[in-house]
Amino acid sequence: MDQFTIEAIDLQMMRRCIELSTKAAAEGEFPFASLISLRDGTVIAEATNRVMRDRDVTRHAELLAVAEAQRLLGRICLSDCMIYSNIEPCVMCSFPIRESGISRVGFSLRSPLMGGFSRWNVLGDNKISDHMPERFNPAPRLVTDLLAEEAEQVWKDWSLEIWSIIKERGCFQVWEQIHACLSPKDVKTRDRLIKIASPAHPGTRSRRRG
Repeated sequence: MDQFTIEAIDLQMMRRCIELSTKAAAEGEFPFASLISLRDGTVIAEATNRVMRDRDVTRHAELLAVAEAQRLLGRICLSDCMIYSNIEPCVMCSFPIRESGISRVGFSLRSPLMGGFSRWNVLGDNKISDHMPERFNPAPRLVTDLLAEEAEQVWKDWSLEIWSIIKERGCFQVWEQIHACLSPKDVKTRDRLIKIASPAHPGTRSRRRG
């Protein structure tokens, strides 16, 4: 997987996802958020964690977004959809992403301890689709480290103390660790796409399903 193969739409969707994570923090949740869109940028479902509000550890943003998208579209298969999360989906959330057939997965901060790609490679493993092609599509395209500085800042603004503990324990991989591995060409490509995806850019469009 080439983690630097990103498109302007990936950054547009992630920017909205990061906005949602700020909303989650304001509502008393940890700043987790997710959204599902069609390939043309039409947003189908948006969700934030509801673990604290519902007192239910299964109420992760990705699971809520998948369920809502399936309800609105009236079908299980989401192969024409993409999902974005400000944090790498955990292994619990990654399996429904695979089972629903979502074709593209984007996230900002990696999760080396709990991630469905970094720790347990549910998102990138084709073994289940090779053995059960009738039920599982091939592994989705993964685009990682999207707007990671902005995603990290939301956590810092929410609670610098908690974020410092998370960072010290290596729960999430933060931007400076990733940035050190980028070549000058990769940095130039990333910065160009961020400019294109910025709200002020005349070519930027984000559609939401009403």
